[in-house]
Amino acid sequence: MVCVRRTVLAVSLATVVAIGSFAALADGISDNVVKIGVLTDMSGQFSHESGEGAVTAVRMAIEDFGGKVLGKPIELVVADHQNKPDIASGIARKWFDVDKVDMIANLINSSIALSVSQLAKEKDRVAIINGSGASRLTGDACTPNSIHYAYDTYSLAKGTGTAMMKAGGTSWYFLTADYAFGHALEADTTAVVKSLGGEVLGSSRYPVETSDQSSFLLQAQASKAKVVGLAGSGTVFVNAVKAAQEFGITKGGQTLAGLLVWITDIKSLGLEVAQGLVLTNAFYWDRDDETRAWSKRFFEQMKRPPHMGDAGDYSSTMHYLKAIEAAGTDDAKAVMAKMREMPINDFFAKNGHIREDGRMVHDMYVYEVKKPSESKGEWDYYKLRAVIPGDEAFRSLKDSACPLVKKG
Repeated sequence: MVCVRRTVLAVSLATVVAIGSFAALADGISDNVVKIGVLTDMSGQFSHESGEGAVTAVRMAIEDFGGKVLGKPIELVVADHQNKPDIASGIARKWFDVDKVDMIANLINSSIALSVSQLAKEKDRVAIINGSGASRLTGDACTPNSIHYAYDTYSLAKGTGTAMMKAGGTSWYFLTADYAFGHALEADTTAVVKSLGGEVLGSSRYPVETSDQSSFLLQAQASKAKVVGLAGSGTVFVNAVKAAQEFGITKGGQTLAGLLVWITDIKSLGLEVAQGLVLTNAFYWDRDDETRAWSKRFFEQMKRPPHMGDAGDYSSTMHYLKAIEAAGTDDAKAVMAKMREMPINDFFAKNGHIREDGRMVHDMYVYEVKKPSESKGEWDYYKLRAVIPGDEAFRSLKDSACPLVKKG
């Protein structure tokens, strides 16, 4: 009987010790450091929309926060995923398993964002997506550990698709990048066009690394569609716009719709070529005094103004660090709960909030690229056409395919 009691006592003490150890891990900073990894395209076709700009934005946020949270240092690590999902997943797995990275930021390239966000769920860490746009990230591929922050394909389609339809662009032909982002952008824009009574006459899907879009553009031209929707981004998008001008597509009466346009794209194109393009965006450096003040600081480091990816990377990193501070721990579940609970009010968004599907809801903006005669100087590119309230800009929860959303 004595032996039994001793055994029970030993088990009870072990349980107490185990619970105490768990509490110590769940409260405070694990490994005595908060590690943030920027996983991005540092050298490929999307590097102008991410790359050094993303790294600079996240570093600025860490520095502005003071370099520490809950008295522990914040460490930044960076890697180039080379736009290859297998390489990205390998890096993310090593970061989570070996290097104990707490949050991965940026994740441009939707195929990569989709795979890494699932890995964050598996490893119970955090993924914050700014560079990628596929709306599946808060749809059927949503996770309790990931946040889609700056924009998505639904909001781009809603803004630009609606604006083009209102201007008489009732028939469409798509030039679509053949990967997750392009497919989502075409699908979301098609839904908007058809809901407003328009028609889609066809589409061509081009390899994401293609350098020659001649055959695809000829098909778009032959379709006689009023609008040629460019469902892609990066240097391939820039080349497509230039080639469309050479083929005389716009002179022939067709209108180009850039469904994802970055300010760096307009710089590459020049206003003479880009003028009149309608685009939807989450951020413009010259929107108000707050955006101008932060953009000036960013410009001093990057020698270019920030775009919505950069601004989103900064804003979301600050929000993550504030959530750690509020939660008193870097435990992913606790931090995610605080991030969803706390509103976002900064230069990027006013009254922004993160829903249960991981979507950060905020206003979106429809812009038109200025004519050269309207621009007052370098980087003065956009004029505002419309503001889309956040609750209208993003897919509603009642229409969400995210399994985390409670229906009814």
